[in-house]
Amino acid sequence: MNDSKDSGSNQIRPELAEVIERHRMTKDEARPEAVARRRKKGRRTIRENIADLLDDYPSIEYGSLALAAQRRRTPMEELIRNTPADGIVTTIGKINSHLFDHPKNRCMVLGYDYTVLAGTQGYFNHNKKDRMLELAYKMKLPTVLFAEGGGGRPGDVDKAETAVAGLHLKSFSHFARLSGLVPVVGIVSGYCFAGNATLLACCDVIIAAENANIGMAGPAMIEGGGLGKFHPSEIGPVSVQSPNGVIDIVVENEEEAVAAAKKYISYFQGPVSEWECEDQLRLRDSIPQRRRRTYDVRKIINTLADKGSVLELRKKFGKGIITALVRIEGHPFGLIANNTFHLAGAIDADSGDKLCRFAQLCDAFDLPVISLIDTPGFMVGPEAEKTAQVRHFGRIFTNFVNITVPVFSIVLRRGYGLGAMAMAGGSFHNSDFIVSWPTGEFGGMGLEGAVRLGYKKELDAIEDPEEREKRFNELLAMYYEHGKAINMASCLEIDDVIDPAETRQWIMAGLHAQPGPDPRSGKKRPNIDCW
Repeated sequence: MNDSKDSGSNQIRPELAEVIERHRMTKDEARPEAVARRRKKGRRTIRENIADLLDDYPSIEYGSLALAAQRRRTPMEELIRNTPADGIVTTIGKINSHLFDHPKNRCMVLGYDYTVLAGTQGYFNHNKKDRMLELAYKMKLPTVLFAEGGGGRPGDVDKAETAVAGLHLKSFSHFARLSGLVPVVGIVSGYCFAGNATLLACCDVIIAAENANIGMAGPAMIEGGGLGKFHPSEIGPVSVQSPNGVIDIVVENEEEAVAAAKKYISYFQGPVSEWECEDQLRLRDSIPQRRRRTYDVRKIINTLADKGSVLELRKKFGKGIITALVRIEGHPFGLIANNTFHLAGAIDADSGDKLCRFAQLCDAFDLPVISLIDTPGFMVGPEAEKTAQVRHFGRIFTNFVNITVPVFSIVLRRGYGLGAMAMAGGSFHNSDFIVSWPTGEFGGMGLEGAVRLGYKKELDAIEDPEEREKRFNELLAMYYEHGKAINMASCLEIDDVIDPAETRQWIMAGLHAQPGPDPRSGKKRPNIDCW
């Protein structure tokens, strides 16, 4: 029975007033000192970052009334004031809904709040995270993690009598289970250590602001292990973690990080209807006339792809190969390309690892792969072998051969040896099509090397250096003529030689010839390698 005189009364009952006040205390407006500290550092709050990421925030927030498990040592009023949501904001909302009006615009967000106990992982914090990760797995929600924080929190004493080490918790395994099921994005600005860094490491892509520091332990744990005293800024700065391949995308600040996350997720949400591209006739002159001259393949990529659609991953790592997400006529693709500015486009161990992981990413989420080939092959020599490249190069074949998404290969210039075969999916005829621009040249190895090896006795027998060089150039010209793209096509080792301006047409024809991915309810592959 309703005790109120008027069922439509606007009166706030005491129990509702308490709920409203508790919710108010979780908002930034109720914590001006904490917000001011963020502002002093030029930083945003976690709720501001989430509001920028999601189209409908504030939407549904789970577990907002959680507090740190420290009731035995801290007054309740203080916990309410200083530990809202137990330091992690968890919500489900929409992302990129201006581009996609379908279920794929849903997104799960886990956002550590550095203003609450330095973004550490507490008892209820973990429980809430477990709950959300189970929902993300069940609902197949793309997941974004704001990972700033210091790892485990030893000060949660309320559980001390019923727990010892807490190593049975499922947060990390639940998070890792999402790999290969849905896109998982990690964003970090500021300090990210220990458990927070472990979660970050499981993400498909790591987006880091320039002020980020990422490490498997913070200063206290390092000092406790007898390894010395360090300031947090000395541990895993971007200057270290970007060239070594940990970070995929480096941005200036949190605003750019959120924008990059939205762009990244968009490639896995489907095609867009509106697009523009550059004048494709520019591609005709993009390869230098001098055979051995380097050029900027990124200019070719930006001309070939839709305007503004290129998102390069791991730019400073494995520089011999460029990996990027792109769109052609609004459709998302993964793109790989040899970079002639690094080792003349030869593939080294780091480049091989970079290619392998990118192939796994594209395969897991059904993105066709575009391969732009210009390589003299795999790197060689005693120093190169110290990097264990034999195994790293084997990974390219075992990974690239076993993906099931379409591979469209375009040889821009050099297609030599095993390196070129690897770039095309393990064999030129493993590609759904392989074509060459007129500048293409081919061989089982670099043409100069082939002449020196194949005609060594003949060349060594010529005593006059000028005559020897003249004969070498004659033989090289013969090899070059034999390995020209048009001769390769005549022998059916490649499918055609095309006008560079027609490259987009070939890619779209290849895409439209596909039957489309088979419908599936679970993962296509068990996971995407963290490396």
